[in-house]
Amino acid sequence: MTDRSALLIIDVQNDFCPGGALAVAGGDAIVPGINALIPAFDAVILSQDWHPAGHSSFASSHPGAAPFSVTEMPYGPQVLWPDHCVIGSHGAEFHPGLRTDGDMIIRKGFNPAIDSYSAFFENDHTTETGLDGYLRSRGIGRITLVGLALDFCVNYSAVDGARLGFDVTVQQDLCRAIDLDGSLHAAMSAMGAAGVMLTA
Repeated sequence: MTDRSALLIIDVQNDFCPGGALAVAGGDAIVPGINALIPAFDAVILSQDWHPAGHSSFASSHPGAAPFSVTEMPYGPQVLWPDHCVIGSHGAEFHPGLRTDGDMIIRKGFNPAIDSYSAFFENDHTTETGLDGYLRSRGIGRITLVGLALDFCVNYSAVDGARLGFDVTVQQDLCRAIDLDGSLHAAMSAMGAAGVMLTA
């Protein structure tokens, strides 16, 4: 890998912005800053949460389960979310103000049995999305992450990227967090321990 750089724009979709099914406070406020950052990179990759209806990570798929409760899946603990980013829905579309003329879109979470926070791996931590191979084929060694949500999909993507040997930066001012039961503090600790550079 070289010092070529890529910007990873994580899940800036309608359902994660104000008014969406799983809205992150201020999620739309980061869009202009992300757009302004794009020209500084050799490659731009967007990730898109892309769930079939009835996905196993939806609380509605577990009778009696409340949204944001946690259940045990074959691959480990899983937060049960409100239905969101259903394939083909308005909520799954990118925020209308976001520049989407990047090099690649990684769609994740389309396996009905496994959720996928990371842009590199599904939540079983072994099933790859193909992003690692794509970045290596482009000679990219440095990645910067922005998007939603800082404590889930950005965090998991950043930690996986560092584990795979990339030089990873998370630009915090262009991310927003859910902060579910201390998840933001845990994410910051995990990213720091993985060697991710956190910029203000």
